[in-house]
Amino acid sequence: MKRIKAVIKQYPKGFERAALLPLLDMAQRQLGWLPISAMHKVAEILKVPRMRVYEVATFYTMYNRQPMGKYHIQLCTTTPCMLGGVGSDIILETIKKRLGLKEGQTTTTDNKFTLSCVECLGACVNAPMMAINDDYYEDLTPANTMEIIDSIYKTDKLPKPGPRSSRFSCEPINGLTSLTEPPKGPGFGIRPDL
Repeated sequence: MKRIKAVIKQYPKGFERAALLPLLDMAQRQLGWLPISAMHKVAEILKVPRMRVYEVATFYTMYNRQPMGKYHIQLCTTTPCMLGGVGSDIILETIKKRLGLKEGQTTTTDNKFTLSCVECLGACVNAPMMAINDDYYEDLTPANTMEIIDSIYKTDKLPKPGPRSSRFSCEPINGLTSLTEPPKGPGFGIRPDL
């Protein structure tokens, strides 16, 4: 409740209902998913109709309204990830096979992993990519995808996030293609008569 009050305090008097998204996120992080009882509690705390909470929880895909595995794998399946590198369809099959998921099944029998196919996660330049809980894993191949999952099975911890290639971040994988020399000084390219 102390943290809830701190979050609500960030919003102007009379606009406390704006804390709805962060409070739903807090509830989900505490419970691992967002049951209706948690939605009701958030509505009660913010003094808003329950329907307002349902509208938000059903609109945003970041809220999970069913029990989830400890590790939520969200695989991007939009165009850049489908086309990039290997292709997310191959990564999807790799994950399903490694986790032993059958058609229509999204959570492993041990409740350790839940797999979701999602729309853009915003790391298109490092496609294909996936998020596991809050961490991004990019430049995926079937081999490094298996390594990530096997590492979690072995240690019960998330491996270091980021690109699985030689990239540091999202720079071009084959080196710079622009801005390869120092910038020109002021007035470069201006007509002398100006």
